Amino acid sequence: MAAAKSDLGVRVGSAIVLFAIAGAALWFGGIAFGLLLLVGAALLLVEWFALVRAMALGGGARGALALLGPLLVLGAVGGLWHIRDQLGVTAALWVFGMVWATDIGAYFAGRAFGGARLAPAISPSKTWSGLFGGMIAALVASATIGDRAGIVGIPLWIGLFMGLLAQLGDLGESWMKRRAGVKDSGSLIPGHGGVFDRVDGLLPVALVLGALAFAGQIAVRAAG
Repeated sequence: MAAAKSDLGVRVGSAIVLFAIAGAALWFGGIAFGLLLLVGAALLLVEWFALVRAMALGGGARGALALLGPLLVLGAVGGLWHIRDQLGVTAALWVFGMVWATDIGAYFAGRAFGGARLAPAISPSKTWSGLFGGMIAALVASATIGDRAGIVGIPLWIGLFMGLLAQLGDLGESWMKRRAGVKDSGSLIPGHGGVFDRVDGLLPVALVLGALAFAGQIAVRAAG
């Protein structure tokens, strides 16, 4: 019991520090946000390549994953930078909010309803109820934060699909860790594992929404 409480304290403390750093960088934007993205991307790629090296895969599959990592990470970083720089802080918070809501909704729906396992061979704790709970939570976050941000060009019910995409990103990392025989992608963040463990769902969401924003499919309403 004492060990569990101690672990919970470490997790909460780490989460507060991470939230404060990310929140400040997001608020100030510019160089601060850019540095956060660059440092995070570098640390994430170190963990990605370490996982790939440890995975039981053939040479072709290993090479494909080694190529996918930089493409995914750089695409997500570019997407987040573009949205924060061009659409504003609330639009960037809309992206983060959908991913955070997905994690929270999936966790509580899974605990409350349980039921059939989603992918027991990859992540035994995930359930179908958690999948749908995460998608609904992302929809609510998209509708509320997106309306506040003045998002136009795409329907805000896209949150449903972003909730699904975030959980697919989570499952993808779980598959990599299982093939590599490790519990966490790293040990940088006390109580939380590595950087990849914290942003696995954010990567595909930021990549897709960033690409849509760059293509002019996402914009914000003009004030007044």
